[in-house]
Amino acid sequence: IPNPHLFFFFYKIYGNIDFKINYKNYKYLYIMINEDDYKVLPEDYQQYDLSFKIIVIGDSGVGKSCITTKATKNIFEGCYNATIGFEFHTFKINIKDKVIRLQIWDTCGQEIYRSLIRGFYTNSSLAILVYSIDSMQSFKNLESWLNDIKTNSNPDVKIFLIGNKNDLDLENKREVSFEQGEQFYKEHDLNLFMESSAKSGFNIEKIFAQAAYILYEENEKINKNIVYKSDIQSENVILSRKKTDDYYTETPLVNKKKKKCC
Repeated sequence: IPNPHLFFFFYKIYGNIDFKINYKNYKYLYIMINEDDYKVLPEDYQQYDLSFKIIVIGDSGVGKSCITTKATKNIFEGCYNATIGFEFHTFKINIKDKVIRLQIWDTCGQEIYRSLIRGFYTNSSLAILVYSIDSMQSFKNLESWLNDIKTNSNPDVKIFLIGNKNDLDLENKREVSFEQGEQFYKEHDLNLFMESSAKSGFNIEKIFAQAAYILYEENEKINKNIVYKSDIQSENVILSRKKTDDYYTETPLVNKKKKKCC
């Protein structure tokens, strides 16, 4: 950690949030949630407090469906038919006594369906961009997928970069190094980079737990910094709206009444 004073400052605030950085597994811009700070709930759990839409995109064959199925059903199928259109999954998790539901849209990666799935990008809170570490072509195509996200999604959508199939014999089959993935993540200012394995389960749960945590924190930040007009009772108060970082705050200002002349 570059500045130990900042570390102890944040540790005092956040307590047992995990600050350990494993540079061979993942890179991120946010504090990583500790496994002790969340609980994954059964798929059929009905209640939830917050709901967010997530899209999973990338070339066909990189393991998008395997990732979502492993996360939501704890199932891995070695031979998986190519997705046509999209598949829908839900992932429910308890964070800080709030139940968060992730609506996961697993999209097809075949070129002939690209125009179809662009319509599913709308209102997405987070996009998971997947490539396979044994396919340099899937890595090269990330630029095109990223352009689709930025063109068709909300401007404040969060983006995770995932290099899948980390279970491979890396010496013989790896075509994309960890450092190449890290460089792409940095150059495009993405929110998180991990390598994963749907086959072994490596980092799969952590991808969606971190997604839920980031979206929960962003939602809390907005709720704490916005004063709605309905909360302002006095007729002498107006709202001044200004941009702060990536969200807006509305600050109450007192109206100054002009003095009437005699």
